[in-house]
Amino acid sequence: MDARKFSIAIGCIVVATLLVIAVGLMPGARTLSAGAVLQALFSPDGKIESILVWTLRLPRSLAAATAGAGLAVSGYLLQALTRNPLADPGITGVTAGAIAPIVTCFVFLPWVSGHYYPLVGLAGGLAAASVTFWVARGGNSHPLHLALGGVSVSLFLGAITIYVLLFAGPQSTALLFWLAGGFAGRTWGHLVQMLPWVLVGVSGAFFLHRVIAMFALSDHSAAAMGVQLTLWKPVLLLLGICPVAGVAPVAGPVAFVGLAAPHMAKLLRPRGTAWEIGLTAAIGALIVTAADLVARTAAIPKELPVGIVTALIGGPLFVYLIQRGRLDFKGEGA
Repeated sequence: MDARKFSIAIGCIVVATLLVIAVGLMPGARTLSAGAVLQALFSPDGKIESILVWTLRLPRSLAAATAGAGLAVSGYLLQALTRNPLADPGITGVTAGAIAPIVTCFVFLPWVSGHYYPLVGLAGGLAAASVTFWVARGGNSHPLHLALGGVSVSLFLGAITIYVLLFAGPQSTALLFWLAGGFAGRTWGHLVQMLPWVLVGVSGAFFLHRVIAMFALSDHSAAAMGVQLTLWKPVLLLLGICPVAGVAPVAGPVAFVGLAAPHMAKLLRPRGTAWEIGLTAAIGALIVTAADLVARTAAIPKELPVGIVTALIGGPLFVYLIQRGRLDFKGEGA
């Protein structure tokens, strides 16, 4: 596919995401007709239809699309950095590292403002990723050792999170639902809180696409071509964790997006890292937006956690990629 075809492919995915968002404005505990949605969108009058569209459904869908794009690019950056097709924010321990300190602050430090939670998640994600990479070095950085190290860190931090939940009291139910991942009740304020962190990760990935392309080579080859590994590895790791730090306080952990979206983008065989990043972001946005629509309409008036829906999508896809031999291990890790 040439550049024009890739542009069309990304455009089609974006249009599909917008269509899902538009369709998602209609169903709910109170179903709206297409005419009522259009009236509320273009001539809001403060009535119940306008409130449902502008206050409840539209910001939620936009938050889901933003989170999906950010988590997908986060997974892409971690896979590129480690040259490991198994890497994603969940498997490398980054998500658990962000979630555990946020839950701890919520339960034991309630005076800490939620506006600081992304910084708390960023610090926790960096710490967890550092431990995971340290464990992987003990196994000579083989991709499977990185995955095993990440799973071990995730299980350890998950146990701490569950222990902290024992002290949450009546808030434990809400925390458990948040830990399953979801966008219920998310507003424009949540979108604004999350957006800068996602933009940093996504725009940074585009800006450094040439450096990221070099990481497809071995460390020795990349260094020989002038890549300063001691500089760019921490930078790419930070860019990969930023979207998770922004999304986690708003939506909790959303599984499999960071793992599935980069592989789905690569199935289209894009020519160039920038196209891979663009396709990955677009596919991630579509996956999470569609999953959110399914989550809130499959059992009306009740709601499923989005993390469950994305896991149902990502699990079979991951098995398919393994069976078809699509997971190509490069051998040398981060």
